Formats: sequence, structure tokens, C-alpha cells
Amino acid sequence: MKIVLAYSGGLDTSVILAWLKEHYDAEIIAFCANIGQGEELSGLREKALRTGASRCYIVDLQEEFARDFIFPMIQAAAVYEGQYYLGTSIARPLIAKGMIEVARREKADALAHGATGKGNDQVRFELTAAALAPDLQVIAPWRDARFREQFPGRREMIEFCQKRRIPVKASAKKPFSMDRNLLHISYEAGILEDPWLDASDPKKFRGSFTTLSVFPEDAPDKPEFVTLDFERGNCVAVNGRKLTPLGVMQILNKLGGKHGVGRVDMVENRYVGMKSRGVYETPGGAILHYAHRQMESLTMDREVMHLRDALIPRYAELVYYGYWFSPERLALQAFVTESQRNVTGTVRVKLYKGNIMVAGRKSPLSLYNPAIATMEADPTRAYNQDDATGFIRLNALRLKVAAQAQGTPSQ
Repeated sequence: MKIVLAYSGGLDTSVILAWLKEHYDAEIIAFCANIGQGEELSGLREKALRTGASRCYIVDLQEEFARDFIFPMIQAAAVYEGQYYLGTSIARPLIAKGMIEVARREKADALAHGATGKGNDQVRFELTAAALAPDLQVIAPWRDARFREQFPGRREMIEFCQKRRIPVKASAKKPFSMDRNLLHISYEAGILEDPWLDASDPKKFRGSFTTLSVFPEDAPDKPEFVTLDFERGNCVAVNGRKLTPLGVMQILNKLGGKHGVGRVDMVENRYVGMKSRGVYETPGGAILHYAHRQMESLTMDREVMHLRDALIPRYAELVYYGYWFSPERLALQAFVTESQRNVTGTVRVKLYKGNIMVAGRKSPLSLYNPAIATMEADPTRAYNQDDATGFIRLNALRLKVAAQAQGTPSQ
């Protein structure tokens, strides 16, 4: 049997690699998608081979991640429950897609992942597999009673690695777990399971929750101005410099991180039914979301905007729940793409102490006409204020009829 394992080199997947090899008598092929983890990838291939993998694929998917996953989601203005920029959620379908491509190349029989049976990632991985490779078996050790019986806690997993001389950077008192990619880094579990804990306190946590960004208190005292150029809803240049989607994310992460923007602490609703607390750093993504919205405010038709906005919660749910490759997400994306055809121009933002503020926007396709919007006399005569009388009268008709027939609404 040949199994492709989503491998990070951390405690869980290190144990799972060895456990799968023993319990399934299988050849294990480790797969890691480079989606912006940075130095976390150092030495990963050698570690996988020492742990028992026959091969280890480390595939650079950063450009694809930015171009085909992050940017379409930004166009949709997707934010889950009004706060979460979906950094982990949007990465999982791409990782699973990459695993499947390796599985086809290796003629593997199954995919395996280290996602917990209580979380969202198991759903995201397996829904992607169902959509793209329904013939492949999916193995989830955390949902196997044999695995949970052998490893009821981190202590047993650490002891397992020590006995087999598997190097892991873990301790029984690790304060929280982390997951990093090009869009964000997330922190959860451990000490963060207390929602009263103030993770924004720089005195206690300076250095703990500052992988991609500083605390606002530690940001520069002088604001910084950044310009973003958009074409059809996608950012194509920063500060006048043409960039690929990957380049856009990299430079915005640096700029946003320097000024402490994009930091989120929230209690969210997991797809499996429970609430969980997460702390996130999304510096570049926060700037991109904000600037994109400012560009839309100038160029997007009102009714198209309101229709797209009504779909934001649904789109965000599809990403969060793992339905990236579902027909409904693809259908929504077609509408989103059409809605972005005129979202072209330049936005200037000011970054200061954790804040993103608009400092200007312009577009050759702007729908804003100061001659029409002015409070002064309209030289174009495009709008006759007398027309508003009939407009209001017609829209007030149903309210008058209701009040006469049913009485006025209670206060």
C-alpha cells in the first residue's frame, strides 16, 4: 500500500508518519506544500526520510496560492463572521490538491492527514479529495480509536518520538499551536483556550504572537503611505511597482507587519459545531481587503455591490467549511469575476499603529461625478431636485397604506 501524507514535520505528523508505516505496513510518501511557511521548511525533507518516508515532496505553491486562491477570495470580499480573513481555510484545498497530484504521479492508494477529529481541517481536506479524487481512500488517524488509545495526549506522542529518535521541537507544556502561510499565521489551543486571556498584552506576549506583525504599541510613531493599483479587482502594483500576486502579498505583509495591522482575536464557530478561540496575524491580507473595498466604492455599481455583499457570508462559509471546489462556490466565483470588471484604479492608504486608513482613491472608470454629487448648482443638470418629490412619494406609498390600515408601528 502507498500513502501520501500531508506532512509538516511537527509533532503530530511526525508521529503519524511512523504510526501509518507500522499499522498499515505501507510505503509513506511525505508531502509538504510550500505556501509561505518560511524557515519552518528548513531540514524538512531530511527529517521525513529519517522518520520513515520513502520520499518527501516539497512543492512551491506560493504563486498559485496567491493567484488562484487568495486573490479570488479577496475579490469576493470574503471575511468569516465579520473578522476572520480565512487564512488557514483557503490554504487547505490547495494543499489537498497538491497531495492528489503527487498521489497520481506515485500511483498511491490513499491520502492521509493529521487534522484533529474536532476541527475544521479534516473536513476541508476530505471535501477536496471527494471533489478531485473520489477514488482515493482518505486515512485520518485522529479518528481511529487505535491511534487515540495509543496517544491520549502530547506526553505519549513526545515519548514515542524519543524512543524512535524522531527529532521534534515540542514539549509537554507548549503554550499554543501555530499554523503559518502566505496569508496569515494562526494561534490556538493551549493558553488561548481561556477567552479572557488578553493576547494583545505586549508586556506578557511580546515575541509570542508577533511572527508576522508587531503589537501596535511597538509600531513606528510615524504613519506610512502605500499606494495599490488595481486591475479588474486584482492588485497589480504596490507603490508604483508592478508585482505578481505573490509579490503583492510579500510586500504588503512586510508593510502591514511593520505597522501592526491585521491582528485579530476572535471566538468563532467551527463547522463541526463547537466554538473556538483563535488569534490571527494577517497584515498583507488586511491591507488588500481594505484597499480593494475602497476601489470598489468608486467603481462598482450600487446594485451589483449590494448583491455581491449579500453573498459575502455564504461565500465565506463555503471557504471556511471546505467547499472550495464545490459547484456552488464556482458559480459564485463567476458572478464575483463579472462584478470586478470595472474595479480598476489606484488606492492610497495610511498605516499607523494597527490602523489602515484611506488617504485617496482614483480611477479612470470612476462612477463618482463631483458635478452631480455637489451640493452646489449642478452644471450638468443630470439631477433635478424636484424629481425627488415624486420619488419619495412613491416609495412612501406602502408605508402610508400600512399605517392607515393597520396603525402606526410601535416604538
